[in-house]
Amino acid sequence: MSESLVPSLLRAEAVVDLAAVRHNVATLRARLTSAELMTVVKADAYGHGMVPVARAARQAGADWIGAAVLEEALQLRAAGDNGPIFCWLTTPGEPLAQAIANDIDLSAGAPWEIDEIAAGVTERPARVHLKIDTGMSRGGAVPEEWPALIKAALEEQKSGRVVITGIWSHLASADEPKSPANEAQLETFTAAVDVAESFGIDPGFKHLANSAATLALPETHFDLVRPGIATYGLSPFGHALPSAELGLRPAMTLKARLAMVKRVPAGAGVSYGLTWTAPRPSTLGLIPIGYGDGLPRHASNGGPVQARGHRRTVVGRICMDQCVVNLEDDEAAAGDEVVLFGPGTGGEPTADDWADAAGTINYEIVTRLGPRIPRRYVNEELD
Repeated sequence: MSESLVPSLLRAEAVVDLAAVRHNVATLRARLTSAELMTVVKADAYGHGMVPVARAARQAGADWIGAAVLEEALQLRAAGDNGPIFCWLTTPGEPLAQAIANDIDLSAGAPWEIDEIAAGVTERPARVHLKIDTGMSRGGAVPEEWPALIKAALEEQKSGRVVITGIWSHLASADEPKSPANEAQLETFTAAVDVAESFGIDPGFKHLANSAATLALPETHFDLVRPGIATYGLSPFGHALPSAELGLRPAMTLKARLAMVKRVPAGAGVSYGLTWTAPRPSTLGLIPIGYGDGLPRHASNGGPVQARGHRRTVVGRICMDQCVVNLEDDEAAAGDEVVLFGPGTGGEPTADDWADAAGTINYEIVTRLGPRIPRRYVNEELD
């Protein structure tokens, strides 16, 4: 490793604890009775690194890996993942033949998708999960169009080009377990399965549950659950039901080293627009990451940071490459480490704290971290 890449000398890094990932997968599996578990690693594993996380999840017993888009699924196969992989978001004209040849399960929510999948078959038949729109109004066939999708799939199954291997949908309000929308979607899903069975379809894997439903709605587990955010130790319920209460361990810690420290007088303005003014003489630290690295600009004048053992706050607007933290009267120097978020066990802020500061959700905080932030993996080997 060259000197410029020595972790202690990096301007910033995201440390990903793969033991925490394995722990979380095992914790989620323990919630299940007979259902299998799919670990969702879309969007580069919510910013954590798709291939290392998928490998850790398999080690912990994940039966399936979920990838939203085709390039993710193919990258997993190229990296040597030979287990079941489900990919559900494609557009017309994509190279589905590659997915089929690599034994990747695909989703279809409209007859045209069945046609495109069938057209991509060369040798092995395509494995297809039919998607019913149970009320979220994203992908999938609405109930009125569900029979047409079933008929198109059955026609291609008779031809030998398609094998129907699942029926699935997605919940809109599982993070609000008492929402009546959950019961309504569950009823629509069950009715769709009944319709499919009336056409003679063996539904194979029936799956509906995301992280929140895996944790709080056991009636939605069916044959397979698809947790995403919980895999990374973050609660889908935010502060209402924190990670620790769910037995989850946040896997990512975002660190940086101060690029500069300076003392400013009372009245000094900070960053673009001078939206923060020092109320008294203060020590400021320059953190060399900004919204170009994924920090949310909406957390300006509020993003929490741990510096020299104290909780401090980002002041002024977050810039593209940097932001400023008010160290108050702390002794500090360029090169000192600060922690923007982590598990919270050492008093550092969490992804939920940053989500609160930005008016968003913890999913976005970790997922938006860009490639300028190196990922360093710890506990890659099984304990």
